[in-house]
Amino acid sequence: MKINLLYTVRFCILCTLISFGLMITSHASANDKTFVGSESCMDCHKNEYSNFSNYTKKAHSYDSIRVMQPKLTEAEFKSCFECHTTGYGQPGGFVSESETPALKNAGCEVCHGPGSLHIESQDPEDIKTTLSIEDCNRCHSEERVNAFDFKPLLFGGAH
Repeated sequence: MKINLLYTVRFCILCTLISFGLMITSHASANDKTFVGSESCMDCHKNEYSNFSNYTKKAHSYDSIRVMQPKLTEAEFKSCFECHTTGYGQPGGFVSESETPALKNAGCEVCHGPGSLHIESQDPEDIKTTLSIEDCNRCHSEERVNAFDFKPLLFGGAH
């Protein structure tokens, strides 16, 4: 009977450790969202993707800084990546045109956040669905609006 009790206790401890490990792994994956690129959104969000890629400047935003590149220092050019690419400076975000071509423009994930978990789960809870003007102001700040003479419109032409 002592042996059975000992094995039962060990088994319970082992199960607890395994469960705790799974909870940690599960929690870690929720925090490890990665960028997947706008084309990954296309299958489920055909109309939004079509409108975005055909009618917004964001979908081709890298081209606008590429035109300016000869007039900019390397540091100035890279400072444009924050708003003209997807996820620059963030884990799994844009690195360069050759290394991360799917992230070279300001895509869906600039506003909605990294999409890997949403793509995998199809759960709307795994992506940002409600946007506010504060989300836009990360790039469309007063300083940038004045410098580049553009007018941010919440949801204007996004999809």
